[in-house]
Amino acid sequence: MTDSAAPPSRPHAVAEWLYRLTAVFFFIYLFIYYWTSLGGPTLLAITLVPVTFLLFTLDELRNKRFYPRLPAAASSVIGAVYIAVSIAVAVYMHTEYVDIGTVRAGIWSTTDLVMGALMAVLIMEYARKRYMPLFILNIALILYAVYGAVVPGMFFHPGLSWGRIASAMSVEMTTGVFSNLPQLALTLIGSFILVLSALRAFGCVDSILKGSTQIAVRSPHALPQAAVLGSTAIAAVSGSGAANAITTGSATIPAMIGAGMPRVTAAAIETASSLGGQLMPPIMGISAFLMAEFLGRSYFDVVARGYAPAVIYFVGVAVSVYLLSTRHRHRLDSVTAEMMRWTDWTNIGVFIAVVAGLIGLMAVFHLPPMFAALYVFIAVMVALIAAHLVSIVRDHSASARAIAAPLGRFVDIFANMTADLTLLLATLSIMTGAFVITGIPTKIGSILIAAAGINLAAMAIVAFFFGALLGAGLPPAPTYIITALVIAPPMIKIGVDPWVVHFFAFFLAVWGELTPPTSVTAAVTAKIADAPFMQTLFHAILICLSLFVLMAGVFTRPELVLEPGMAQIGAMLLIMASTIGLSFSVQGRFADERWIDVPLRLALAAVALVVLLHPDRLVAAIACIPVGAFVGYWMVRRRDAPVAAQAAVR
Repeated sequence: MTDSAAPPSRPHAVAEWLYRLTAVFFFIYLFIYYWTSLGGPTLLAITLVPVTFLLFTLDELRNKRFYPRLPAAASSVIGAVYIAVSIAVAVYMHTEYVDIGTVRAGIWSTTDLVMGALMAVLIMEYARKRYMPLFILNIALILYAVYGAVVPGMFFHPGLSWGRIASAMSVEMTTGVFSNLPQLALTLIGSFILVLSALRAFGCVDSILKGSTQIAVRSPHALPQAAVLGSTAIAAVSGSGAANAITTGSATIPAMIGAGMPRVTAAAIETASSLGGQLMPPIMGISAFLMAEFLGRSYFDVVARGYAPAVIYFVGVAVSVYLLSTRHRHRLDSVTAEMMRWTDWTNIGVFIAVVAGLIGLMAVFHLPPMFAALYVFIAVMVALIAAHLVSIVRDHSASARAIAAPLGRFVDIFANMTADLTLLLATLSIMTGAFVITGIPTKIGSILIAAAGINLAAMAIVAFFFGALLGAGLPPAPTYIITALVIAPPMIKIGVDPWVVHFFAFFLAVWGELTPPTSVTAAVTAKIADAPFMQTLFHAILICLSLFVLMAGVFTRPELVLEPGMAQIGAMLLIMASTIGLSFSVQGRFADERWIDVPLRLALAAVALVVLLHPDRLVAAIACIPVGAFVGYWMVRRRDAPVAAQAAVR
């Protein structure tokens, strides 16, 4: 039986080794590019986009996920074909790069178009396997681009040839699978993934989670706040809500449930906390990198403006979580802290150095973000490898495998994350290319203006529902791209600052991560907690109320994102005061009798909205006084309430 079982596993072993070799080549090629920038981003993309699909194919084969319904032999043959095509496209595009971009520009040969079309088809197959809604949307857009003549009304257009579609999706380079978005994934975002991969491979994320439990044992309220604190820290180097949920939720959710927190509440707290992974600098979500690209500004310009909204968001979440934890105070006292080793403290120190280093190099020394990330990565790897070697020697466990294990994990994590992100952005490039060549953004923008007139509030509300509709079926990055393409031109046309418009689209994209009924983050936390998905989702929406406050605040207090400085801090404090007031009005309770409690909470909400929406900043600042009075009254009432009765009072 052993002999008969061995042959089927052999292809997977071959795929494993091929994946590792390709991943090492991929890392070395990109590291050399980050150091030298030789050839430029376009040459990098046409060479490595096919390699990322090769990595995707090998990863699927080694993990036995590649067409699992087919016989193993058939799956292996198809994989071999994909690998051969990927290598052929990479070699051809690399060697013909100069001629394609100069000699044959606009009059591409049949071979050029065939090679480009093959890469576009492979990218579409990736989308079909990973992002079915995007695949369907791209198919619909391509068909619309070709057969626009059969569409009536304002969306009519004469239709484009299949050759024009093939060139637009590949060899034109300004749109399609080799355009700015996959270039961005391989260059700027890839350099930040270097840092994140090193932190993950050497256990820094695990050490952060251990450190958060040290705070959790201080008081009953600190345990739920550990989820917020851990997510805030990991968000600074993750940029992903789902990644945060998997990383921190696997530790914090069972701890909260074990200490007596209801399953739905524990999952919702982690969902709202993890969502901040899209917001927290210096490594914000993909949409933040895209924003810099759209605006033609440095990524650090986005980071410098992104801290204030992130602080508002996490303060709002922390307040809501605190109010929720008071309801279960008598239960949340059974958590125990994990023992911290010297390696854990070293890892936390490295994490702090990473955040400080990235900000310092970009803000003080004005280094381009890609070089800042590269230099931080080199310093971090030296420190982590040294600490790892010392740990092995002290534990008397020195061996070649023990020494190389974290390095292998690093290369694996880096190749997997960067390849997957590059393929996703290549998929989005097909979508944006189809949008641009058919003129859809202009047409939808005219509908938006016609529906809302020149009233900014009405336009923002229409844009919100448009973004929410997109977010229900698409990940944050495509939600941001489509929303920005559609709403930015009409809003900028009526005088709204581009920073305001794009941050609004960015917040909408983050909200898309939580939009019912397809929130990946909520699905992850609900699965960990074994809680109902929809209940988790709607509880999380109440906790992350600050995200909706930010969507309104970016228009009423545009100083929040226009320019870093004192004006930004003032706007941040006003929006934060409004967020706290609204959180208390939703989660707090001010009287035992409902007929008294409800009017008081409505009054608090009304005053908090004045702080948020009133155009006169002096009036808004004065309105902070009654907000503070309400919060102070709640704190005094809670302090004076008998401990045994606090659950009922809350």
